[in-house]
Amino acid sequence: MANSSAETAMHEPVPVNGYWAPVWVIAFVALWPAPGVAEGVLVLGALLTVVRLIQLHLKGGIRPLLSIPAWALTSVLFLAYWLPQAFSALDATDPGGAWTKVAVGLRYLPFMWLVAIAVATPQRRRTTFTGLAVITGVWTLDALMQAVTGTSPLFWSMDQLKWAINGHGLCTPEEVAAADRLSGIFGPCNLKFGQVLASVSPFLLFFVGKRFGRWGWLLVTALVGVVLVLAGSRASWITYALIVLFSGWRLLGGKWLTVVLLAGVLGVAALAMGSQQVRDRFERTGMALSGDADGVDQALSGRAQIWGAALCMVRAHPINGVGVRDFREVYPQCDPAPEKTAAWGEGVALHAHQIVLEILAETGVLGLLLWIAGVAMAIRAWVYAGTAARDRARPAALALAATVFPLNTHLAFYSTFWGGVAVVLAALYAGALLAEEQD
Repeated sequence: MANSSAETAMHEPVPVNGYWAPVWVIAFVALWPAPGVAEGVLVLGALLTVVRLIQLHLKGGIRPLLSIPAWALTSVLFLAYWLPQAFSALDATDPGGAWTKVAVGLRYLPFMWLVAIAVATPQRRRTTFTGLAVITGVWTLDALMQAVTGTSPLFWSMDQLKWAINGHGLCTPEEVAAADRLSGIFGPCNLKFGQVLASVSPFLLFFVGKRFGRWGWLLVTALVGVVLVLAGSRASWITYALIVLFSGWRLLGGKWLTVVLLAGVLGVAALAMGSQQVRDRFERTGMALSGDADGVDQALSGRAQIWGAALCMVRAHPINGVGVRDFREVYPQCDPAPEKTAAWGEGVALHAHQIVLEILAETGVLGLLLWIAGVAMAIRAWVYAGTAARDRARPAALALAATVFPLNTHLAFYSTFWGGVAVVLAALYAGALLAEEQD
């Protein structure tokens, strides 16, 4: 009898709770203001995930950490991102460097599995989404402190730690002096704060709306909006406007949302009256109405010139592009106005600043078709999902959709930092939408 019981126990499924996954994802996002450390967390998380999955597979009879559809969609979204990079390396001018980038890009697949695992059950999803909401809220309050006092307490703490470690700060005095916007925890030498905060804001807005209702949502929406206006990134304004529109529509309805949007416009106008930096942004935007090509380019901070160069690259390399992250290398040959000092100053443009043009220029039509296929699969999963599945995935879905919204300007999706942000949002969406639960 004892032997029979022992034999039965050996063949019973081993419970796998995945408690480690939410902690890892929250830590990774919290460390975004320290990109080097965050990248180390990503790589280590990917390696540990591979090791853990191999261990569980060798034991056999283990309850899966993800549903089969979630495994599939997460992997498909990874391939839609990674395969264009691989195809673009086929005729690269630096084959060794190109294929090294392709190989390094494989780290995203196990990390995306890890992120999807972090939201695959109600308990893990609650922990992960709450953690992301708390991070977003803390960053917002910290930025408000900077707006009032002139210093971000969180960035100041990080800077003091850097001084204690190696005797110099995170930013040079020149970078601090050149900063023209609210930088929050990311600091004056890493002016990505506005776009990052806008992209992750759905986790905070949905969290507050669910627990504190419309008045809590209105208060937090206003606070995040103030921070984003002062952060000065017009791309983040568009991203956040989309998020407020779609999250507010469900909570407030069309009538009250219209009132909120009108109040938001008046609030932005008031901030513009009181802030020279915000006023400069609006004046620069108004230059687009001049009808003059130079005025439009100035309004777009030189992006018209960059986009002209991107189109040149598309014409020269239409099939698989110039190569991922090789935009800067090819830019001098495609600069439409090499004799003119660019709006951003000296130096070449590093990327296309627009998702469609970045994909076309760096990975060609083939890359764009693969991206479109990934988008189609993500939309198809949403269409065929049940109501409960859509509700639980809504924060991640809105964050991802607003981040890749094509009628906007963007950071480089094939850069280490923004690429990591994009794949995390994609994996959160896939893992939450296709979680194996009773709806």
